[in-house]
Amino acid sequence: MMKKKTVLCLLLLVCLMLTGCHGKNTAAAFALPDHFDTGRQYEITFWAKNDTNMTQVNIYKAAIEGFQKAYPNVTVNLRLYTDYGRIYNDVITNIATQTTPNVCITYPDHIATYLTGGTNTVVPLEDFMRDEKWGLGGSMVNFDAPTAEEVVPKFLAECKIGGVTYALPYMRSTEAVYVNKTFVEKLGFTLPETLTWDFVWQVSEAAMKKDANGNFLVNGQKVLIPFIYKSTDNMMIQYLNQKQAGYSTADGEILIFNDDTRAFLKEIAQHAATKAFSTFKISSYPANFLNAGQCIFACDSTAGATWMGSDAPLIDIAEENLVKFETAVMTIPQLTPEQPSMISQGPSVCIFNKEDPQEVLASWLFMQYLLTNDVQIAYAQTEGYVPVTLKAQQSGVYQDYLSREGEDNDLYYPIKLQASRLLIDNTENTFVTPVFNGSASLRDAAGQMIENVTKSVNRRQTVDDAFVDKLYKEVNSLYRLDQTGAIGVQKDLGPLPSTAVTLLITLVAVWALMGLYVLRSVLKKKKAK
Repeated sequence: MMKKKTVLCLLLLVCLMLTGCHGKNTAAAFALPDHFDTGRQYEITFWAKNDTNMTQVNIYKAAIEGFQKAYPNVTVNLRLYTDYGRIYNDVITNIATQTTPNVCITYPDHIATYLTGGTNTVVPLEDFMRDEKWGLGGSMVNFDAPTAEEVVPKFLAECKIGGVTYALPYMRSTEAVYVNKTFVEKLGFTLPETLTWDFVWQVSEAAMKKDANGNFLVNGQKVLIPFIYKSTDNMMIQYLNQKQAGYSTADGEILIFNDDTRAFLKEIAQHAATKAFSTFKISSYPANFLNAGQCIFACDSTAGATWMGSDAPLIDIAEENLVKFETAVMTIPQLTPEQPSMISQGPSVCIFNKEDPQEVLASWLFMQYLLTNDVQIAYAQTEGYVPVTLKAQQSGVYQDYLSREGEDNDLYYPIKLQASRLLIDNTENTFVTPVFNGSASLRDAAGQMIENVTKSVNRRQTVDDAFVDKLYKEVNSLYRLDQTGAIGVQKDLGPLPSTAVTLLITLVAVWALMGLYVLRSVLKKKKAK
C-alpha cells in the first residue's frame, strides 16, 4: 500500500511541476449579455496616451463625463501614459497577474502579443459590432454611436488579427514631408506634384554647398541637415512596400533581409556620409531643424503638424532662432508617383476580458463612446489626426473646420489642416504591415538597420556587403526574429530546455514504475492462485 501511495505522490508531484512551468492565464470566452444591469455600479479603467497635451487630456475627461451622463452607474478611471511603449509593457506585466485595464489605447502589433498571454485575454469584437441591441449604433445604446458601416472600412480592416477584429480604430494619421519650399526654390528646383526619393536626394545633396567661411549657401548658417526622418521604421517599411519588396508574410515569415533592403541601406549610407541625411534618434526632432532653417525635408507624422512651420502653434525653439519660410505639406517620397503608397498609423482601442460579463459590456459601451462625433472631431482638431468614422468626417462640424484654414495659427493652423486633408485624400493609398506575434519587433528591427547604418557612416565605417551581412545577423539575433509567428501557428523553437527534458524523463520514469507495480501485483495474484 505504501509503495502505491509513493507512486501516486510522485505522479502528482510531476503534474504539479508541469503545471507550474507551463500554466497560462485563462478566462472564459465572452458572450454578450442580453441586457445591461443599470441597477448595479461598475468601475472600469481606461489607459490612454497623450503627448503632455492638456487639450487632449481634457478631451478624454470630457468623453468620460459625457459617457457617465449616459450611464450614471459606470465610473471610468483614466490613467495617462506619455508613450505607447509604457502602456504595452504594463499590459504585458498585468496579464500575468490578471489585472489588465478594461479599455486600452494601443496598436494591433501590441495586441498580437497580448493574445499570447492567455486564452481569451482580449475580447474579439465581431459579434459585438453587429449585435442589434448593444452593437455599434445598437437600439439599446444610450448615445449616438456610429454603425459598423460608418467606420472607415480601411481603418476597421487594420484592426483584424488572424481574420478576427480585436480592436476599433480611434484616430488615424500617416506620414508627411514638411518642406521648406523657399529653400528648394532658392537652390533652383521646383517642387513636383509628388515627391520622389530621387528628387529629395538630389536637392539634399545640392544644399550641402558652402561658402569660403564654411557657411551653407542656402541658409547662411553653420548647421544644415537637408533631410531628417523621424520614424526610420516607417522609412524602411514604406520604401519596401513601394518597391514591392519583401518585408514579412501574414504568417510571420521574415522577408526583410533581402537585396532590396541591402540596396536601400547602401543608398542611405551614401547620403549620410555627406551629412545630407540624418534621423531623429541621431540628430533630434526634425521640426526644430526645419523651423530654424536648418532642414529642407522634415519627415514626420501628420499628427505632428502643429510643430511644423514658421508660425506653428507648438514651436519648440527660441523665437530668435526662427527662420521665416514657406512650408509645403507633401506625401512621403515615392518610387512610382502614379501609384503612391504610404503607411496608415494611429492608435486603436481594445477591451480586455473579465470574469463579470456586465463589466465587459460596460467597457464595450465606453469604447463605442470614443467613436462618437463629439470625441472624434474634438481630438482630431488638436493635431493632424483624422476621425476614423465617415459619420464624423462627413459631418457639418468637421467640414466647417476643414474649410476655415488660415483663420488663425491655432485651431485653424494651415499646416495642420493640410496634413489632415492629405490623409483624407490618400486613404485608399495607405497600407498597414501584417500583424502577428513578433511584428512589433520586426518593425523595430526595420528602423534599427537605418539607425545603425547612419551611425556607422558617421563613425567613418564602410557600409559594404560584409557590413550589411553582419548587420542582418546582429539585428536578427537582437530582435529574436527567428522566434516570431502568427497567432496559433506552430514554429520550430529549437531543442527543449534542460528542465523540460528532466521533467519529461521523470514523468516517463513514474509511469514505468506504475507499470512495474501493476505487473508485480498481477504476478503475485497469479502465484497465490
